[in-house]
Amino acid sequence: MQIRDIATAPIRGQAPGTSGLRRKTRAYMAPLFLENYVQAILDGAGGAAGKTYVLGGDGRYFNAAAIQIILRILAGNGAARVMVGQGGILSTPAASHLIRKTGADGGFILSASHNPGGIDADFGLKYNMGNGGPATETMTAAIVVASESITRIRMADSADINLDALGAAAIGPMQVQIIDPVTDYLALMEDLFDLDAIAALIAGGFTLRFDAMHAVTGPYARALLVDRCGASPDNVMNAIPLPDFGGGHPDPNPVWAAELMGLMMSPDAPDFGAASDGDGDRNMIVGRGCYVTPSDSLALIADRADLAKGYRRGLAGVARSMPTSGAVDRVAAAKGIACHETPTGWKFFGNLLDTGQITLCGEESAGTGSDHIREKDGLWAVLMWLNIIAVSGQSVADLMAAHWRSYGRNYYSRHDYEDVDSAVATLLMADLRGRLDRLPGQSFAGLRVTAADDFAYTDPVDGSVSTGQGLRLFFEGGARAVLRLSGTGTSGATLRVYLEQLVTEGDLHHDAGDVLAPLVAAVDAVAGITARTGRTAPDVKT
Repeated sequence: MQIRDIATAPIRGQAPGTSGLRRKTRAYMAPLFLENYVQAILDGAGGAAGKTYVLGGDGRYFNAAAIQIILRILAGNGAARVMVGQGGILSTPAASHLIRKTGADGGFILSASHNPGGIDADFGLKYNMGNGGPATETMTAAIVVASESITRIRMADSADINLDALGAAAIGPMQVQIIDPVTDYLALMEDLFDLDAIAALIAGGFTLRFDAMHAVTGPYARALLVDRCGASPDNVMNAIPLPDFGGGHPDPNPVWAAELMGLMMSPDAPDFGAASDGDGDRNMIVGRGCYVTPSDSLALIADRADLAKGYRRGLAGVARSMPTSGAVDRVAAAKGIACHETPTGWKFFGNLLDTGQITLCGEESAGTGSDHIREKDGLWAVLMWLNIIAVSGQSVADLMAAHWRSYGRNYYSRHDYEDVDSAVATLLMADLRGRLDRLPGQSFAGLRVTAADDFAYTDPVDGSVSTGQGLRLFFEGGARAVLRLSGTGTSGATLRVYLEQLVTEGDLHHDAGDVLAPLVAAVDAVAGITARTGRTAPDVKT
């Protein structure tokens, strides 16, 4: 095997966002773009010599070709061993588990998560560390420094590896193991949940539908729900991963999973519906006629997790991202356990999980998970709900109604204004940030502001500080709004507005849009969203 040093120079636009580096697919396919970034990861992480890695992705366009390039760079940098999902397929949760189970030094996950796929759509690469979780802020900063000073790429000259053939291969001295991407993950779920109880539930006539959205979870859902728990094969929709996700948008929410939502709100709805995203780390839960917001799902799981065998000991603590509703806070307070509020991004849960301070964590953006791995986990959430239903004997709607009676209801919605001119969005946020200290006491559209701040977080484990994480507005009567610019897009800017209203008495089954309408008007008056962007409504409401 010959190793070449390829001369290169820094390429603009290689600073990762919330979760890895997401760019247009064609940008990743441009000369040396992927190569530069992979080499920068290795240089920033202290080199690859003698190390073991996990490698795979969600099967989107350019996935297999990118894996071959990464393998040659790993070999060129002296890596000892790489475990690759068969066909290049490996969900993000499965990759995290595999890193932890095998003691690998890190992993490369090829995905742009819930973003569309295809040559004219999006691609992404995320580096996970030895704990199985996303690169920390410190590691990310080191990668950025390396990307800004890179001069050479070390790459082995070798033929492509057959990614479809299970078993051992090699690139020079580097061993490559092509593994079944599902087996280890299925065994982990068997340890955490009573799959026999779920199988009995299904055998007893319980009906369900899972939408894999032509993304990575299709093979995992087939193995767990069909092969293990006895569901009919047609209960898993869109089960075959496709490079362009069948032309769809693999984001599990009521807008992009419209086919499933239409079914679940129809007279012929099954008892339970769920969906997952491109790389398998997000989830949507919906019962017959009952959509469950991710914030409510996190709170319900926190309250009922002890019904699943892997969580019978109870929870050490919980954590949520700052924009996520305070519903889980109320559960934690009632149970006498800690509740941590972190910035958006799963990497911020890592230290809390590693030190045993929390068992459960979640984000409003359809991510829920626990200390079983260091990523959010879509199918884990689905199995948790099915386990709770199997043991409690209650429907999704009955579970939520009982939960709201006990804890009150945090009516919640997220409004996304997509592809906003970046300069306009930045100016909007800067202007609002500059007025935060003057807002308390002022009224907007009839709602009085009680507090306002720019959220900052000090990690209780390593003391690292993250500032500028989102603008929070608190109003009289238990209302809260958060404004932030998304770090997951690939063009323009996405302004996200998170809206929340706590109600503890009376009828708790109103439409969320009606309850939140006064808050929507107040936020528009405060921030001038319509006036500045020209948008009279968000592109997506979830």
